[in-house]
Amino acid sequence: MKILIVDDEPHLRKLIQQTLEELEDDGVELLTATNGEEALATIQAEQPNLVFLDVMMPKKNGFDVCHAVKQELGLGHIHIILLTAKGQEFDRQRGSEVGADLYMTKPFDPDALLAKAREVLGL
Repeated sequence: MKILIVDDEPHLRKLIQQTLEELEDDGVELLTATNGEEALATIQAEQPNLVFLDVMMPKKNGFDVCHAVKQELGLGHIHIILLTAKGQEFDRQRGSEVGADLYMTKPFDPDALLAKAREVLGL
């Protein structure tokens, strides 16, 4: 099983990685990407089970990446959780439109993030 963490902010990527590290004991591989284009390439190559995807990123935003994965690449089985600092209803609606499975706002609760990852992966 694989989890891809996508965020252009190094400290947030690290924080999410540290939050999910204990899943490595269950055989989960943690992958990272720093922007939307890198995320798409990694998703195509690695086919992760779960993606934590930042919305506001350079090169391709999270909405565009999510849409590409779910609609264009036909990888609907990949669970995508959008992470954003914005809590506006517009963003939630846009997230639903592009096929996001869940929407979490930053700052997030590390315990909630870990619990969600366990739930999605069936751990």
